[in-house]
Amino acid sequence: MPNDRLAVDIKVPNQTRYLCLIGHIGENIARTLKHFGGDREKLAYDLNLVLTEAMANAIQHANVGDPAKEVHIEISIVDRQLQIRVYDFGEGFDIDEYCQPRHPLEEHGRGIYLIRSIMDEMCYKKTADGHVLELCKNLNS
Repeated sequence: MPNDRLAVDIKVPNQTRYLCLIGHIGENIARTLKHFGGDREKLAYDLNLVLTEAMANAIQHANVGDPAKEVHIEISIVDRQLQIRVYDFGEGFDIDEYCQPRHPLEEHGRGIYLIRSIMDEMCYKKTADGHVLELCKNLNS
């Protein structure tokens, strides 16, 4: 059985009004996977959440809301593994500070914790122009 292959490359202005668009792209990817035997609606919900949280963090924390900057998102599927890269071009932030469970009423930190709990792998590292949040999810059913 052949594997699903996909490569999506998105660049959007550093504005929260694009969060919904990015979330819908994630949902549509999940719903169109030909060879995924798991719960597509759960995967669609999870990808929407992961992409919107990752992008919101890039906009608010890494790029510090600077409208002159952009957020670059790459989504690919190769060999039954979903890979997401969210590039920011700002100061970055200390991801380890946000990896522990937070009190539900705390204003910051829930997104990274949720992303980590949904995805199989997560790392945040410096690039030549900023930082990249790399996320992986195995799509084996």
